[in-house]
Amino acid sequence: MKAVCLISGGMDSSTLAYYAKDKGYDILALHTRYGQRTEEKELACAKKIAESLGALEFMEISLDHLIKFGGSSLTDKKIDVPVHNPDETETEGIPNTYVPFRNANLLSIATSYAETRDADAIFIGVQASDYAGYPDCRPEFVDAFSKVIELGTSDDTEIKLMTPFVNFNKTEILKIGFDLGVPYEHTWSCYESNHPACGVCDSCHYRLKAFEELGIKDPIEYK
Repeated sequence: MKAVCLISGGMDSSTLAYYAKDKGYDILALHTRYGQRTEEKELACAKKIAESLGALEFMEISLDHLIKFGGSSLTDKKIDVPVHNPDETETEGIPNTYVPFRNANLLSIATSYAETRDADAIFIGVQASDYAGYPDCRPEFVDAFSKVIELGTSDDTEIKLMTPFVNFNKTEILKIGFDLGVPYEHTWSCYESNHPACGVCDSCHYRLKAFEELGIKDPIEYK
């Protein structure tokens, strides 16, 4: 069996790729650059993860149009990446770190890649804490895109869209990753900085919180 795994170089997607490998899939690693502030670091981490998994192939794609569109603090340096505010709830609207309709772009490319390689599945690491902020992480979106894959590929193609972490939080995902031996020292989550991690953006906050809840020190360096 073969699976296209969307590997950003982050904690969730790296764990996901190890999970897919553990389930018997050979990995086709797909990494996308879309002008994010930490794209060089993310690329390096994604390559490390793919190498550690013995991936069949590492495919790097540049989504120049998302860079040109902007509209997110991840792709537009005129927009500040927000510092995590513990007084804000997760239901106060879409954060400016949302890259408009990014996952649909990623999944479209992943589907093309999967169909050309006769892959059996696509794995994407959407998870429970993403729902409120990112509309393209909702289970309803995943279900809808599964139908798009079914309708938009050739009749003899069967590609399953796999989201095994869709009901898990980061702590639960991290626990799975430790059981699978994920090398978290080769992952990157920071929205702001290539090195060291800022430690104060939302992504750093939730990563650090997950490690803290498991009583384990995060192996990457923070400011």
